[in-house]
Amino acid sequence: MEIADLPIATSHRANLLAAGYSSLAALSAASPPRLARDLSIEVHEAEEILKVAVGANKSKGADGPSTSSVLKGVQNAWDMLSDEQSRRHINTGSADLNNILGGGIHCKEVTEIGGVPGVGKTQLGIQLAINVQIPVEYGGLGGKAVYIDTEGSFMVERVYQIAEGCISDILEYFPHCHDKAPAGQEKLKPESFLADIYYFRICSYTEQIAVINYLEKFLGEHKDVRIVIIDSVTFHFRQDFDDMALRTRVLSGLSLKLMKLSKAYNLAVVLLNQVTTKFTEGSFQLTLALGDSWSHSCTNRLILYWNGNERYGYLDKSPSLPVASAPYAVTVKGVRDAVNSNSKRVRFLVMPSCVNWVLVLEQ
Repeated sequence: MEIADLPIATSHRANLLAAGYSSLAALSAASPPRLARDLSIEVHEAEEILKVAVGANKSKGADGPSTSSVLKGVQNAWDMLSDEQSRRHINTGSADLNNILGGGIHCKEVTEIGGVPGVGKTQLGIQLAINVQIPVEYGGLGGKAVYIDTEGSFMVERVYQIAEGCISDILEYFPHCHDKAPAGQEKLKPESFLADIYYFRICSYTEQIAVINYLEKFLGEHKDVRIVIIDSVTFHFRQDFDDMALRTRVLSGLSLKLMKLSKAYNLAVVLLNQVTTKFTEGSFQLTLALGDSWSHSCTNRLILYWNGNERYGYLDKSPSLPVASAPYAVTVKGVRDAVNSNSKRVRFLVMPSCVNWVLVLEQ
């Protein structure tokens, strides 16, 4: 049983989710005074909620993982390496970005993509939602996408354009293969690509929490989903939260759940992030939103930025790849290599000072 299924008042369920109680175990561990404070209710009401939660927890047998269940998850390092090497990647549309990312966006990992407005975050998110659907016979994953839109920036006309661009490239690179595969021909239509993007429009942080908690059930029913994109993860949490400690706790719970889903369902989670200003070394500079603690919530972090009139992607964090940068372009077809790109991996040795220069807030 989940929090959303508890036999308590609807308002209490919504308040629990909004306060960061995303599991029965977390709720059962709370004390009545703390729960009353978090939900702004009387202590006796909190006690009643906890009684229901403890009962549901016991009936589920979720009062703690047993030793046997933990041991079943044991892997040796060789198996883990073999699993990583066999993973497929989602093409970004740019060979240069793919190179610095080790082949593209990784399944079973959470990747954060941040940058200033207009640099192409949403364009890249839409491109990934399209490219994850490229049929296996053309080098893709043949999967589906979940797109969670918190800002209202998902434009269906643009999605259709990018789908047409993807199909155009497939037909160009595989001029003969599609003639031999009638089923593949049927897939290579913009309508088919759009039909395989599951879209959620989110208008508040409580809705965002509820949808992420619902994802486990949704993914269990749609096992062909290979990417979940949240555009952006920060929008409502920057607008509606005054209690920063509570915000941090809620976001930590959501990030842990997304990491768990990425591994359990063999999919990529992509979190698009906004920027904010930070006063450092005597000047205002741009940095990714939600603070330094949030940076630990993702496996990889890609920062998009302008260098003059050119767009660049900078791999700021990865457990296995070096820091590097690469140019890219946003075209009518979608995200592609920049003009005059040589598609080689480039180590950006002076990136820290360059980032400060590029991202200094213009007065």
